[in-house]
Amino acid sequence: MNTTFETLDFIVFAIYAIIILFFGLWVSRSKDGETKNAEDYFLASKSLPWWAIGASLIAANISAEQFIGMSGSGFAIGLAIASYEWMAALTLIIVGKYFLPIFIKKEIYTIPEFVEKRFSSQLKTILAVFWIGLYVFVNITSVLYLGGLALQTILNIDLIYGIIGLAVFAAAYSLYGGLSAVAWTDIIQVVVLILGGLITSYLALNTVSSGNGMIEGLKILYEVIPEKFDMILDKSNPEYMSLPGISVLIGGMWVANLYYWGFNQYIIQRTLAAKSLKEAQNGILFAAGLKMILPLIIVIPGIAAYLIVNNPTLLSSLGDSGLNNMPTAGTADKAYPWLMQFLPTGLKGIAVAALAAAIVSSLASMLNSTATIFTMDVYKPFFNNSNSESNIVTVGRISAAIALIIGVIISPLLGGIDQAFIFIQEYTGIVSPGILAVFIMGLFWKKTSNKGAIYGALSSIPIAMYFKIGPKGWFKETLLNDIAPNLPFIDQMGLTFILTALIILLVSYFDNKDKDDSKGIDLNKGIFKTSMTFNIGSFALMILLAAIYSFFW
Repeated sequence: MNTTFETLDFIVFAIYAIIILFFGLWVSRSKDGETKNAEDYFLASKSLPWWAIGASLIAANISAEQFIGMSGSGFAIGLAIASYEWMAALTLIIVGKYFLPIFIKKEIYTIPEFVEKRFSSQLKTILAVFWIGLYVFVNITSVLYLGGLALQTILNIDLIYGIIGLAVFAAAYSLYGGLSAVAWTDIIQVVVLILGGLITSYLALNTVSSGNGMIEGLKILYEVIPEKFDMILDKSNPEYMSLPGISVLIGGMWVANLYYWGFNQYIIQRTLAAKSLKEAQNGILFAAGLKMILPLIIVIPGIAAYLIVNNPTLLSSLGDSGLNNMPTAGTADKAYPWLMQFLPTGLKGIAVAALAAAIVSSLASMLNSTATIFTMDVYKPFFNNSNSESNIVTVGRISAAIALIIGVIISPLLGGIDQAFIFIQEYTGIVSPGILAVFIMGLFWKKTSNKGAIYGALSSIPIAMYFKIGPKGWFKETLLNDIAPNLPFIDQMGLTFILTALIILLVSYFDNKDKDDSKGIDLNKGIFKTSMTFNIGSFALMILLAAIYSFFW
């Protein structure tokens, strides 16, 4: 079996790269005599239709952390990790109905800008710094590292060269074109990543069924390793700390999902660039539908790899090359790249292009959002005296380039982490509960004050750090350790959110006493009215979700 990258694979990959670069630069070109202003660069001139929004949301979301990290978690944990995808579909519906109408009504560029309008510039700056640090030191670096790791496994190139190559590729069109280039190329990226993902899934399942096809492979997986299809893990499961049972449905996972899909700049920025609220909501619904099929291409391959690795007959069918870079219990993230080695010539090029599409689209989105937050929420209010639109765009490009350079320098240092998807969720989970509490209270409780929000945001970090590190040594053999034992990180996020919300509530109550906050949002029934299309689609997705969890419980 040929596991090397052949000439045809390079040609296929090169065609993909050329199309993306050409299309990205073409759609973002300026008309003769015109220069890009901030709205053009950061919000794609507010011209995106629903299908572009939906595709771009998925392209921004699906990256190496899903293809590599979530597939690795599929190898180690099983289908339960798909809760992040399926619960996200429901989260998107909530965001579309209850959050988007407020954001679009406020006509904001960034999430920190909304914070300024609802609370204060002081809190906006605090949260902007939070986000910039999170994007640069966690999101961008992890995407570059996982992408470089995949290219190292598949193409046998040095990790650092893979990282630099991905960085240059993303920068080539996103720094010049802004969100317009990112969003419109995402349409192509989504098609490529779904096609490539399905090809890899088919190969894995066809190998499991000894050539009898994808459906038969799924049946065999379910029959031979049924424990890998448990959606709700009990405490006896060795992976319970990663996915703690019913908390997945009613606990801390809601914190992770609501924060990510509702208040994450590089996600929500697509919807802010919509032609209208209706287009934004339909785009959200489209993305939710795509979310339902994604576990088939990012989780199932990891489960299939687990069976192949642990079945001598199936493993031997791959020949001696099957032992190269083989995933193990301690190197689960090798599962997806390992499978890709065995694709036929030509298809291997498509699969690598799909992986590159997932990585580059997410990286470009993160760069654009980092630049947007820095430029609009830090540079413009504090350093820009000229109010020149061209100057703002230039600063956006420079800040994105600096963020990328930092990511390239730091990303190789992430070597040695396993189940990267879980790793990213854990460290994002230090910041996300506090930010979510601030937003939820600010959106839906008029008494929420600026002082309460600041106290809540600042206190959330030590609270989160206590739950994460305290039981491991800070308060060992003390009463405090008994109060907060070593909890699954999802439960840690849930408790951090509740305690932060309580702090905000108490401070705001005494701050405003018997009156509403002057910046409280006036919510009327009409603001949350949605179209028949959105309502029917949402209802259908919820029925499908209920059926999935009932079957795999």
